[in-house]
Amino acid sequence: MEPVAVEDVADLRRFNRYFTRRIGVLDDHYLGQDRPLGEARLLFEIGDGVSLRELRTRLGLDAGYLSRLARALEAQGMVRVGVPPHDNRLRIVEPTPAGRVEVEEQNRRADALAAGLLQALTPDQRAELTGALATAERLLRLAGITVEVVDGAAPDARACLDAYAADIDARFPEGFDASDLVGPEEVSGEAGAFLVAYEGGGDGVEGPGARPVGCGALRRLEPGVGEIRHVWVHRDARRLGLARRLLAGLEDAARARGLDVVRLDTHRTLTEAQAMYRACGYTEIPAYVDHVYAHHWFEKRLTDGPAS
Repeated sequence: MEPVAVEDVADLRRFNRYFTRRIGVLDDHYLGQDRPLGEARLLFEIGDGVSLRELRTRLGLDAGYLSRLARALEAQGMVRVGVPPHDNRLRIVEPTPAGRVEVEEQNRRADALAAGLLQALTPDQRAELTGALATAERLLRLAGITVEVVDGAAPDARACLDAYAADIDARFPEGFDASDLVGPEEVSGEAGAFLVAYEGGGDGVEGPGARPVGCGALRRLEPGVGEIRHVWVHRDARRLGLARRLLAGLEDAARARGLDVVRLDTHRTLTEAQAMYRACGYTEIPAYVDHVYAHHWFEKRLTDGPAS
């Protein structure tokens, strides 16, 4: 992976400083209300009620910090924290009537702030800005996703394969038999690799809050040749460029195992996958294996440099 240019770092930091100042993040009275941004954001995320566990996952917050925020809101009469009857391991936080009123006012003020920022722009400029923000959000999400090599028998690996199988079963006219999935021994150690993409969880890749959102497998076919299988991205993380990152990671894993060529096959219905493989340098070849779900076969000769 290429090092990040100093100028790019400076540009991102400059934008962060400008934007956080412009929307009032540094103000102890965010949006003119009597609370800082952390409390205001948590009150918004609570919605109609949610478990602290879910909030921790969603926001990637330290458990102690989240508990302090929740206690502060509870002391101010904004929320109630309780234990549901069906699971005494959970703590549920829900807004009080006063909390609901404050969130409504928070939304009104936030909408007014956004409208005020956009008001000075022409319609074309607004479209340019909102388009740029959508691009920034997509790329920042992708940057926040970490791809890790895990054992093929790890719970996250098998959970991803189960989700892959369910997705494919719904798409293939003939359905999909999960017995076609790779076995753990095929994609672990020197035999191959299994990659899992994690999103969330703060600084911890597999720590609290991190959730698997994609996977891919590599197995050795024959000396010098590997096969890529089961490249999958959760529907909530699609259109970010994650599938290409997983593919590049699998190619790097192949190089690390001394493989010169990688092959793969795909079903006729997966037209978007076929387009991605071609765009990533794969060439269509004759069938190299008799596979019930294969209609197109691809190959890529790996260069000495890394794919990512």
